[in-house]
Amino acid sequence: MESIDQDRWARLVDAARRVNGHAEQGPESDAVRVEIARSGRSSATSHPGSWPLAVRVIGALAVLAVGAVHLQQYETLYSAIPTIGTLFVLNFAGATVIGLALLSPVETLFGRAVGGAAVGLLALAGIGLGATSFAFLAISEHTPLFGFMEPGYDPTAILASRVAEVVAVVSLSAYGVGRFLVRAPGGRW
Repeated sequence: MESIDQDRWARLVDAARRVNGHAEQGPESDAVRVEIARSGRSSATSHPGSWPLAVRVIGALAVLAVGAVHLQQYETLYSAIPTIGTLFVLNFAGATVIGLALLSPVETLFGRAVGGAAVGLLALAGIGLGATSFAFLAISEHTPLFGFMEPGYDPTAILASRVAEVVAVVSLSAYGVGRFLVRAPGGRW
């Protein structure tokens, strides 16, 4: 069970007393306030457990950006290339599924244990998608890949793709390390 912030607890106790007809504050509420003052925490204190959620969201948005770049490039340049065009569409589809699933409250939908495992697998899938996209682009710039060599028609899209792929890999790796190896709390939606 996740702990309730002490300031919230004090407000909850006060609200319960008001509902029960006891508007004055009792000794329990004072004890909670003393503990809050002693610990130096306030309601404005940032929650250290929220950083894994932040890097998960950043990673999910980066995965969606990888897919968006591939869809844009498919529509403008690569739709006529048989194998590469199909791979660009599949990259978009996979990135969309992975990115949207990482943005959804999977732990709430499937429970803490199953949802946590599902998010871990989704993060690994996002890392894999970003890393393979980066590797395939690097290979296709220097040697033919599936019979195609990248001519460098759109340097802006290539840069956008590389940045999104690196951000996806780094942020989802940080999420995985923080959430599953260090066991940092995952934050709440």
